[in-house]
Amino acid sequence: MTAAPQPEHVRRLVQRVFQELGVPAAPLDELAETLLIEDRRYLARSYRAGELWAMWLIDLGVVQFYDADGRMLRTLNLFHELEPQRAAA
Repeated sequence: MTAAPQPEHVRRLVQRVFQELGVPAAPLDELAETLLIEDRRYLARSYRAGELWAMWLIDLGVVQFYDADGRMLRTLNLFHELEPQRAAA
């Protein structure tokens, strides 16, 4: 059984992509992170640095990156980007 990616791994991936998209180092150090919880269910995390933001859709296993105008810049499939993690049996 493969476990969901760990938040700290996703956060590092988001920081790396933000840097590739041109966000300077200072805003990356102050990455804003928000959790979306509905009906006691953890649905998503969003990240903001500089003019860019990203949304990790937990159930879908993807992170989508957007510019300040809401245009999607990139989508990453976490099941391909991150090393698979095994859950304890």
